[in-house]
Amino acid sequence: MLRIRLQRVGAKKKPAYRIVVAEARTPRDTAAQAIIGQYNPRTEPTTVVIDEEKARHWLSHGAQPSDRVARLFAQAGIKK
Repeated sequence: MLRIRLQRVGAKKKPAYRIVVAEARTPRDTAAQAIIGQYNPRTEPTTVVIDEEKARHWLSHGAQPSDRVARLFAQAGIKK
């Protein structure tokens, strides 16, 4: 099963995240099938960049978003 989830990048104690499509059972920081956006909670306001076309494509092909990614999609106006 494919999941749309966050992949941690950035230095120690300075996290930033990529929004990726990956197999559900793979570890967090392994190679992903596609990168569809980025999320930086450290900026004020929080930075969220999502490629809506890619997100909709993966959602239509059965990828399930994680809880956090589902909230980010709702903020961006992307629905299933």
